[in-house]
Amino acid sequence: MDGFWEFFWFLFVFYLFVAYLRVLFAIITDLFRDHQMSGWLKALWLLFLFLIPFLSALIYLIVRNEGMTKRSAAAFGQVKQAQDTYIQDVAGTGKSPAQQIAHAKALLDSGAITPQEFETIKTTALT
Repeated sequence: MDGFWEFFWFLFVFYLFVAYLRVLFAIITDLFRDHQMSGWLKALWLLFLFLIPFLSALIYLIVRNEGMTKRSAAAFGQVKQAQDTYIQDVAGTGKSPAQQIAHAKALLDSGAITPQEFETIKTTALT
């Protein structure tokens, strides 16, 4: 690269390319997340995404934006619920302090948590 402007142009084009890939992966993820759309229609969208990439991505984002947002929020809600359930299971929420410590000891013995995490759970249960 000979000059500053060539380097700047390279960075700009690289940024646009990465942004396009991000949008493309979001669209493909949304396509497979939509259980109401037929497989043939999904295949058609994918074909258009690879044959006419920018135009089809723009059309997809305009036409299917609201459903895309709802499906994304629903997926986030499922992940959040699973994470909360896991945290409650590890921390032993809703159990007596003795049950929480016994549960944490079983997790420590199985290798699921470290001794530091065991001490944290034990301290939390006793306070």
